[in-house]
Amino acid sequence: MEEKLRIIEKDARQAMASAGSLEELNEIRLKYLGKKGELTQVLRGMGALSAEERPRIGQVANEVRASIDQELAARTTVLKELAIGQRLKEEGIDVTLPGVPVLRGGRHPLSIVSEEIQTFFLGLGYSIADGPEIETDYYNFEALNLPKDHPARDMQDTFFINNQTLLRTHTSPVQVRTMEKMAPELPVKIIVPGKVYRRDDDATHSPMFSQVEGLAVDRRITFSDLKGTLDLFAREMFGPKTKTRFRPSYFPFTEPSAEVDISCVMCGGKGCRVCSHTGWLEILGSGMVHPQVLEVSGYNSEQVTGFAFGMGVERITMLKYGIDDLRVLFDNDLRFLQQF
Repeated sequence: MEEKLRIIEKDARQAMASAGSLEELNEIRLKYLGKKGELTQVLRGMGALSAEERPRIGQVANEVRASIDQELAARTTVLKELAIGQRLKEEGIDVTLPGVPVLRGGRHPLSIVSEEIQTFFLGLGYSIADGPEIETDYYNFEALNLPKDHPARDMQDTFFINNQTLLRTHTSPVQVRTMEKMAPELPVKIIVPGKVYRRDDDATHSPMFSQVEGLAVDRRITFSDLKGTLDLFAREMFGPKTKTRFRPSYFPFTEPSAEVDISCVMCGGKGCRVCSHTGWLEILGSGMVHPQVLEVSGYNSEQVTGFAFGMGVERITMLKYGIDDLRVLFDNDLRFLQQF
């Protein structure tokens, strides 16, 4: 039996060495190593051997199989290289030519600005909060001092799913949800980045856009704290020479409320077409948290105060990079995006 095994080894190695294709090599492998192959047939006769011969023949059989496998692997490598060379020759591929360049991706300008905003407020000790984009009427309006049929609701044309469920129109509902969870714990310092939805669609508005809201609640917080925070933010985002201006405004969930302007990023406040020759550009809304919102959320408005602000990331991005049409931020035009 040992002699038969050595003959099989010799014949198999010679046949494999002379194989001219991978298909032919596979047929040789099956002939010698397959379930019905010659090596298998010989090994089935080991049952007739004596107990003393079986270990020795078994060792020889393992050596023969390893030798054949070694030749099989070596010949497979050679034939694969020959096949590749033949294919290159037939298809006329010049492997010395430079390859097709792969374009490297980059961060979207909205992502860049959103991360800059978050990094700034994280540095001031704020934490990031999140909430659902499909919101209830209660958290989106009523808990923010906007009861049903309140005229201020008209400022936010809304995508309603049913009478009580809608796509949130701002990230302010997360402020209420956070205060409900934390009350009466102090301080509360959060920013809320996320997508919001309104029925707007033109050069400066989009049905879906991104906001970053901020909330700070503690004892003895004043409007001066709000002004100092947003003034520092404006100078960090638009440059150290940026000036801020607070104009009285109205938001149902803050009292007093203010729109925040910055000196025009194009003319430095001198007056130009971009700022309508006023020298100022509006960037966000802000104010002191309305006592009713504090009470609904579980805080005693006689003991604590707070401020809130909200900004559109698209608007900050447009001002920061001098973009005059918001829609290019969503067109996925590489000619535009590659500038960033």
